[in-house]
Amino acid sequence: MPNYRGTLTILSLCVSLGYFGIGLVRGFSAPAIPSIRDTFPELLPGVHIETWVSSVPPLGAFFGSLVTAVLMHRMGRKFSVLLAAPIWVVSWAFIALSQRWEIIMTGRILSGISVGVTLPSAQIYVSECSDPKIRGVLASFPSIAMSLGIVFSYVIGSFLTWRQQAWFGCGVAVIQFLAIVFLPESPVWLKSKKKIPEADNAAEWLALSGFTTDADQANQVKAYKSYSIRALCRRTVLLPLAVGLVLLVIQQLSGIDAVIFFTVEIFRSAGSSINGNIATIIVGLVQLLSNFASLIVVDRFGRKPLLIVSGALMSMSMTSMGFAFNLTDHGNHNYGFLPLVSLIVFMIGFSVGFGCIPFLLMGEIFPTKQRSILSSFAGSFNLLIMFLVIFTYHPLQHAITTAGTFWAYAIMCLCGVIFVIFFVPETKGRDLESITLLFQKKSHSRKVSTMSSGIDEKCGVDNLAMTVTASDVNLASRSDGMIPVNKT
Repeated sequence: MPNYRGTLTILSLCVSLGYFGIGLVRGFSAPAIPSIRDTFPELLPGVHIETWVSSVPPLGAFFGSLVTAVLMHRMGRKFSVLLAAPIWVVSWAFIALSQRWEIIMTGRILSGISVGVTLPSAQIYVSECSDPKIRGVLASFPSIAMSLGIVFSYVIGSFLTWRQQAWFGCGVAVIQFLAIVFLPESPVWLKSKKKIPEADNAAEWLALSGFTTDADQANQVKAYKSYSIRALCRRTVLLPLAVGLVLLVIQQLSGIDAVIFFTVEIFRSAGSSINGNIATIIVGLVQLLSNFASLIVVDRFGRKPLLIVSGALMSMSMTSMGFAFNLTDHGNHNYGFLPLVSLIVFMIGFSVGFGCIPFLLMGEIFPTKQRSILSSFAGSFNLLIMFLVIFTYHPLQHAITTAGTFWAYAIMCLCGVIFVIFFVPETKGRDLESITLLFQKKSHSRKVSTMSSGIDEKCGVDNLAMTVTASDVNLASRSDGMIPVNKT
């Protein structure tokens, strides 16, 4: 194996500590809220406060993501990733030392801001410091690290108190800072700032060659001029944006983060015979293993079939979860492992489809020139919807019962399947130009289709297929914002 692969792998693993920290934030409330109730109940005086403490990180992440684009452009990719670590240290210390709910709330908000800073900057940093031949593998490290962080949060939460859990997160943030501080800045960013000697040194450290061509530079400069209202209101921009945003809405309205943030509570309230912490760890491990499996199946089976299967599995599992709670409401607890099996199936379905494909798909359908701004907007939008789903979980429980809440999630998953069938194009094996043609006017698409050979009759205009070239993927990833481009 060439030496550069080892160097790039080390860089990706170090940066992925940021995503591991995101997993710790996302998984914290599941074991921590019950722990607070048992050891310090007066800290969270009511369900309303509990809901805010659990759900506020995505809101903080929303605001953090809004300033990250400016930070990355002016201060650099590495600086943005590095900045998240001290914010996390402060946030976890606030949580660990809190004696009032206002302090723990402040800590959770700060942790969310750090999440918002890390999400786009870490992905772009890894992408710009990677060789195109292994970028796809390296770009998968962050999502796996996030799932690993969630599992770690579940595991340590089963035997540590919530304060000790917070100190663990603080220690991870310190390690993250020390691991990243000695890494080079992105050579692509350095060259865009005309710091040519520094860019060459960074590229040499990373063992990269030809990391940015003159053509790439010209296209980047041209892309910065493509953010006018007129350019952003074109059909080929608005339609892919609409598809991407709807997929993100369905992803969140499936109830995924309500499950992640309240897993222990869900098992306890379901009256399951399985220990809530043990069941939570099992669910987290299933999600982690499913994320590994998704790396194999996404390129083999295509985006659209997996989204359909994913939505169907999630809908069925949420329906069965609703039935478990409905039985509980009627005093019947003879349903065995139904809650655990339901959530395991849900996590498998989510991980192989709606968990990762919406981001991969947006990296392919968003126009190259506008990809940075569209992906940043989509990322912020996703965080806002995540906050609303987590925040409304308890109100929905009181309004339509817990069973009704899970059935509502099941309906949304079913709506997602219908949307994918009729409105989402298959992008596997297509170059960026042919994908753009899918969103042009039908009359124009028909003209193009009559001139093309080898088109699959079964899929009509949707099958204008050609193989993505390495130069296309490389060029697209250079102007990427938050959403990574998958090399097919």
